Amino acid sequence: MIPWTTLDTAVLPDGSGDLRLKQRGTEFSIMLGSNELMNSRLSGSEEALATLVCDRLGQRRQPSILIGGLGMGFTLRAALSHLPDDAQVEVAELIPAVVAWARGPMSAVFAGCLDDARVRVNVTDVAAAIVNGKGRHDAILLDVDNGPEGLTVAGNDQLYGAAGLHAAKAALRPGGILAVWSSGPDHGFTRRLRQAGFATEEVTARARRTGGGARHVIWLATRP
Repeated sequence: MIPWTTLDTAVLPDGSGDLRLKQRGTEFSIMLGSNELMNSRLSGSEEALATLVCDRLGQRRQPSILIGGLGMGFTLRAALSHLPDDAQVEVAELIPAVVAWARGPMSAVFAGCLDDARVRVNVTDVAAAIVNGKGRHDAILLDVDNGPEGLTVAGNDQLYGAAGLHAAKAALRPGGILAVWSSGPDHGFTRRLRQAGFATEEVTARARRTGGGARHVIWLATRP
């Protein structure tokens, strides 16, 4: 078996640990300690995060989409494949190295999607992008950390508390959708979404495109 090679490391913004980009043949992995955050062979649920939202948005003119977390680009690529030519897609990525990896060693995985005319990538905290985008977006897609239970950056918790959900609701246009990816269920988060005034649907998606692998959770929360 081909051994894994560590290509690069990146210190987390709060200094609590390091991300490691690893490669084995054509396969890539991003690790935090012993936890694998993402793998280039497992894209099913990240793609579902985008396709479920795009299906529900329908034929909106000039839709504005905010994606929190670049990752390996699976959500972004899936969104671009479903959105019209006049869409605007903003990606907020907190860690500069992740963007550098996308344009460097993982460029084949990203398949040129960062150069799509509809896309703008900002190295920033998605929480700030949400606050600064009041009334701007038709959808906000969050694939940040491991979901509502923060694993990578403790500050990610601010996205999923009452204040963060109210900010997301304010950033959405009427009928807009907040979609959140998680590695597992969180009944407290479902309750907070409803308390914030969202009409909430919880969907299970498998890690692999073929339907295998771990079961992940996607919340689809619609602003009335």
